[in-house]
Amino acid sequence: MSTGLYNVTVRGELLDNEPLAKQTSWRVGGPADRLFRPADRADLEQFLRQLPVSEPLTWIGLGSNLLVRDGGIRGTVINTTGRLNRLQLKGCEQVYVEAGVPCAHVARFCADNGLVGAEFLAGIPGTMGGALKMNAGAFGDETWPLVEEATLIDRHGESRVVPGGQFKFGYRTVVLADDQWFLACLLRLKTGDVESSQARIRGLLAKRGSSQPIGQPSCGSVFRNPPGNFAARLIEQCGLKGYTIGKASVSEKHANFIINNGGACANDIEQLINYLKQEVKRKEAIDLITEVCILGETSEEQSAGAQQ
Repeated sequence: MSTGLYNVTVRGELLDNEPLAKQTSWRVGGPADRLFRPADRADLEQFLRQLPVSEPLTWIGLGSNLLVRDGGIRGTVINTTGRLNRLQLKGCEQVYVEAGVPCAHVARFCADNGLVGAEFLAGIPGTMGGALKMNAGAFGDETWPLVEEATLIDRHGESRVVPGGQFKFGYRTVVLADDQWFLACLLRLKTGDVESSQARIRGLLAKRGSSQPIGQPSCGSVFRNPPGNFAARLIEQCGLKGYTIGKASVSEKHANFIINNGGACANDIEQLINYLKQEVKRKEAIDLITEVCILGETSEEQSAGAQQ
């Protein structure tokens, strides 16, 4: 596939002015100037080598921890979901995972192959690339303690493998340069019982289904849990369950979830996020930190940019 953008030639899809609402779990967001879905790793590397360094780049996966503002994202958005999808055993207790593989698939694959320790990934509604970027966690476990090594790629299309121990990570955070992204990782697990691991996954999913608004458009947890506390508890203590701005509301089932009730725009959600932070700060004297990544321009910023 050849396009007019910088005379770039790709084998995957490169779409102009592509709406991002259908790429995010909140089902909101304006267009990307360009959306690229690589055919495979080699196609991605070649694409990056052809781009000028001035081209803004944004990477997304399933869009489950992402709020794209209504004005959209300038430059090129790279979506790896379902494209970087290699998932295979390496030796007795190692699993190689590319960035576009959904975390739930990783959990099931490990369990089916008698490897334990990755069951919690079944509760993370994103891809492995996103889990690596934010040290995603669920049910008391986190991603990075499992990582033996990670493969990085830079904006020039050059990749390298880095031992997991060289990365600094913490609660929902990993230190990574702005011009580098995760391509893949090698997980080290332990051998265990297949049936027990599969049963644990079923139990974790049942717990998630009973306590979270599964099936409604949301991004998962909006805020990080403050040390020694829970964001949902703080929001509920402020009497904000069900609070609504526009077509977005705080879930009645779990107060750290914001729901698109149908027809919400990104601005509704962002206003609600800011209001929750304001009220928790005012009433509980605690600063809530967003776990969700907010990207792009507002409609006003996009209009102003188009007029220049």
